[in-house]
Amino acid sequence: MRGKLVVGNWKMNGGLKQNDALLADLRAGWTGQEGRALAVCVPYAYLWQAQAALSGSPIAWGAQDLSERPSGAYTGDVSAAMVAEFGCTYAIVGHSERRSLHGESDELVARKAEATLAAGLKPIVCVGETLAQRDAGETEAVVLRQLDAVIARLGVGVTKAAVAYEPVWAIGTGRTAKPEQAQEVHKLLRQRLRKADKAAAEVLLLYGGSVKADNARALFACPDIDGGLVGGASLKADEFLTIAHA
Repeated sequence: MRGKLVVGNWKMNGGLKQNDALLADLRAGWTGQEGRALAVCVPYAYLWQAQAALSGSPIAWGAQDLSERPSGAYTGDVSAAMVAEFGCTYAIVGHSERRSLHGESDELVARKAEATLAAGLKPIVCVGETLAQRDAGETEAVVLRQLDAVIARLGVGVTKAAVAYEPVWAIGTGRTAKPEQAQEVHKLLRQRLRKADKAAAEVLLLYGGSVKADNARALFACPDIDGGLVGGASLKADEFLTIAHA
């Protein structure tokens, strides 16, 4: 039986003092629930802080990105092995902001997912369409193209990944896909994973796109939505915990 997972993505936010308060509140407010997992993915600079604050707790932590390369003359890049040294469980790859602002291709995202697995981490692979692509009726083609690149690269390794569907038009806009819209895409992704490998049908599928305390329960009630990738709301302990408990 699939579990549930809620992951906070701090994006480029945070500060030592405010992080201390947020992480302490999360640790105090989440004692763990069977079959349910909670994690935060923080900027590289704060991985040590997350490790120090959350070690020994039921809350996991991870990175928001990493390099597809293991080492070398790549100034400014951070490898999966480096991230793993901070006790991370997860790494987000292919977030829409990386795809749009940094020009990351489907193939590059797949290579990053491969590097993540090689370091013993669990990749959270993001897929999703823009508003123009949705309006043009291209949602299915776009998300399956993005997922297929990862499946082709990882093979059976895809069973160790998680996939987050994040409609680009709903990220940070206050707009959210209706539960039935989100479920439709999650069902499509699950079918493609099952076709690739029977065991891949158990891959956790997360919804990411303005998840908030007031819509989390309806989204998570959908049969193919196993949790959420939460942006801005993960910076507020009370709201993030409410989402997690949903």
